[in-house]
Parts: sequence; structure tokens; C-alpha cells
Amino acid sequence: MDPALIALFVGAALASLFMAWVIGAGSSGATPFAPAVGANAIGTMRAALLVGVFGFAGAIAQGGKVSEAVGSGLVGGIGLPVAGVILVLVLGAGLMAVGITTGIPIATAFTVTGAVIGVGLALGGTPVWAKYQQIGAVWLLTPFVGGGIAFGIASVLPRPGVPERYSVPPLAGLVGAVLVNVRFSFLGDGPESGMLRGVAQHALGVDGLAPAVAITGLAALAVATVVRWDVSRDEEGGLRHVLLALGSLVAFSAGGSQVGLAVGPLLPLLDEVGMISTTAVLVGGGFGMLVGSWTGAPRMIKSLAQDYSSLGPRRSISALVPSFLIAQLAVLLGVPVSFNEIVVSAIIGSGAAVGGRDAVDAEKILTTVGAWAGSFVISFALAYAAAALFL
Repeated sequence: MDPALIALFVGAALASLFMAWVIGAGSSGATPFAPAVGANAIGTMRAALLVGVFGFAGAIAQGGKVSEAVGSGLVGGIGLPVAGVILVLVLGAGLMAVGITTGIPIATAFTVTGAVIGVGLALGGTPVWAKYQQIGAVWLLTPFVGGGIAFGIASVLPRPGVPERYSVPPLAGLVGAVLVNVRFSFLGDGPESGMLRGVAQHALGVDGLAPAVAITGLAALAVATVVRWDVSRDEEGGLRHVLLALGSLVAFSAGGSQVGLAVGPLLPLLDEVGMISTTAVLVGGGFGMLVGSWTGAPRMIKSLAQDYSSLGPRRSISALVPSFLIAQLAVLLGVPVSFNEIVVSAIIGSGAAVGGRDAVDAEKILTTVGAWAGSFVISFALAYAAAALFL
């Protein structure tokens, strides 16, 4: 094997590891448990520990589809050379590091997607318009769908006529229904992913739509029943438990959706190098995110927790439910999505339900949206120019 190729691959792997660390240290490592910290349900360091563990698990169990999309689904006709992969990862991680340092909400998915497309087109690749339309639709609809769902939930939870023992269990049941239909790599045969619902159907020896609906309904009912018992027994304690469970699921989803941004560009290189599996790359990316969460996320968790503390556990639940649903949809579609965009939109929606228009800072929202759009444009332009000049 060519030693120069190995050296370049090692350089790309290190750049990928740095990117994974930045993702873990940034919003993906901070947002899942920030509501629980803000509601005093868990300490900051324990939250950083858990978000790292669940993010690592999600990266391995669900990271394959988004990784493939980032690695080979954004530009047609060519595969990125090793130098192009290094350029994408260094540029994306560099912009993210600037965002973490300055407090500017740089979106990871926007920077990496823009960099991959920029390098690929500069090297003669062709646009994959169908994938761009899918990604653009998810990016554009996320603020409205996520914010709208959060607004609706936050409007119902605090009503005096709707006690939490009646309003929270259906939300938990919905999450449970989605969870049994989520695909996990370790449940599938070969390269195919499997679902908990599919495992249950196989164990019972039943197939078809009716058994699938029945199993999903039973799972939702079981989760809702347990949550109703817990909330009825101790309302505040039960809400904290729901908040911690949702934080764990959101952290898991973050790992599954974000690891592809760090390791996806490496996947096309595996055939050239050999002896390295996709699973090994996902484990490496998950490990980088875990270390980032443990070493870099606590400060951001504290900062975000201050925003959540004014919402309390009920509104924090309102923000995390749509965050989980949208993140899982992105994983299902194989679309690189910004966790920053998902969670900020949900926070705005739940905050608007609490304080109306006065709770929404229009100027700050416009600045944030501008930073998201600028993340893609700047990343694309820099990547295209650098690739055209040096590669």
C-alpha cells in the first residue's frame, strides 16, 4: 500500500476527529440536557457525561445513513480526493470553532454541506438536484414545524384545566411510538437497519400492517401508562424524569444525525485504503464527539441552561419533543440537519407560548437566521475557491 496515501488518510482521519470533537463541544453536545440543567433536574458535569455516552451510542447505531449522504450523495460523477476531504473537514471544523469562540451560531450541517458541495463542484462534479431539494425542504421547514409543534405543546401543558397527569403521558406515548419504529443498525441483517417493532413482529411470528399498528399502539400505551403513574405519584419528580428521558433520546438522535458531518467525507476513501470498516469510522467519530462533550460542552450547557431556566420543565419538554421528532426524521431521510436550527426553533416556539410576542426577540432571530444562511454561503465559497486554486 502506498505510504503517501496512508499518510494522507491519517491526516484526513485526524481532521475528522477534530470535527467530531467540535460537534460534541458545540450545540450538539450542549442542547440535549440544557433544559434538564436549567430545570435543576441534573448537574452540569453529569449532563455532559450522559450526553457524551448517548451521543456515542447514537453515532454507532444510527450514523450510517447521514454519513453515506454526506460522503457520496451531495455531488455526482466524482469522489473527493484525500486532499479534498481534508479541506472539507478543516474548513468545516474551523468555522465551527470560530462560532464556539465568538458565540456566533454557526450551523454544522450548513458548513459541512456547503464545503462538500463547493469542493466537489470545483473539481468537476455534477449537482445532485434531487438531494438538494430534499435538504433545502428540511432546512426551510424545520423552524416552522419544530417551532409550531413546540408552541402548541407549550400552550397546552400549563393550562389549569389540563393537569400534567393527562397532558404529559400522551406526549410520552407519542415519543414511545416513534422510538419503536426508529431504525437501529444493530437490529438489522447485514447492511440493513432494523426496528424494535420489527423484532417484536418477528418474535410473535406476525407480519403486515395491522400487527405493526397494534405493536406501535401497545408501546405508546405502555410508555404513557408508566409516565402517568410517575407524574401522578410525584408531579415535579415525574416531570424531571420525563425531561431526563427526552434529553437522553435527543442526545442519542444528535449522535446519529451529526456524526455523519464529521466522518461522512471519509467514507469514499475506505475503498482506497482498505482494512477499515464503516463501523470503525463511526466508532471513531462517536468517540470524538464523546470527548468533545466531556471536555468542551459543560460551559455551553451552563450558558444554554440559563435560557431554559426561565421556561421550566414543562416548556423544556415542549422544546425537546419536536427536537427528537425532527432529528429522527432527518436520520430516516439521510439528510444532514443542523441541531442548532432544530433546538433554537423549538426554544423560540415554546418561549412564544409563554410570553407571546414580547418573548420573541425579532432582531436576535434575524441575526441567527443570517448566521445559518451565512454558514452555508461562506463555507461553499471558501471551499470552491480553495479547491479551484490548490487541488
